[in-house]
Amino acid sequence: MKKLKMYILVLDSIEPGIAASAIAHASLGTYLAYQDDEKMEAWKNGVFYKVVCLVNKKEFERAKTFDKNAVFTESTLDNKEVAIGFCPREEWPNPFSFYRLYR
Repeated sequence: MKKLKMYILVLDSIEPGIAASAIAHASLGTYLAYQDDEKMEAWKNGVFYKVVCLVNKKEFERAKTFDKNAVFTESTLDNKEVAIGFCPREEWPNPFSFYRLYR
């Protein structure tokens, strides 16, 4: 069985300090949004694998079309959308293999 992973995508135009806060909010917020999902339950009881990636605006907008996501805004940026969290799963749509890891 493949590992269950939660993906968090962050806009690459966001400064690192705000991005760190957005990642934390996305992790918890995605859990809360999908806490009753069987994959989330299995993930929660497992190792908590997370993958955080930077995406450009076009990638961000396309990613919002994939299922089981939660979009997060930043109040200090006039509630601009800054991150997307995805409910954990084993298999991911093809674009996820091309997103840049946040380092």
